[in-house]
Amino acid sequence: MRIVCLFNLKSGADTAAYEAWARGTDIPGVNALGSVRNFTVHRATGVFGSDAKPPYDYIEVIDIHGMEGFVADISTPEFQAVAAGFGEFTDNPCFILTEDL
Repeated sequence: MRIVCLFNLKSGADTAAYEAWARGTDIPGVNALGSVRNFTVHRATGVFGSDAKPPYDYIEVIDIHGMEGFVADISTPEFQAVAAGFGEFTDNPCFILTEDL
């Protein structure tokens, strides 16, 4: 299963501080979870074929082994500290559950 998270930073959030936190805390922390195959964070840079601003600043892609294990992993007090940091930076993130066709 793959979870895709689309989000913008909160108004006034420092982009450099978020990206440093993502590289130093979020990415290694999520990738260390036993239920996660791979986790990446991507900065949106444009809309293909357009000069329009992308509707989201960032995209996360979380490949997991299964939902039950993932929910157990993210429910620990240690991971909740990571999640709290994510909440400090992000404005209404949208987590989309997917499956391969």
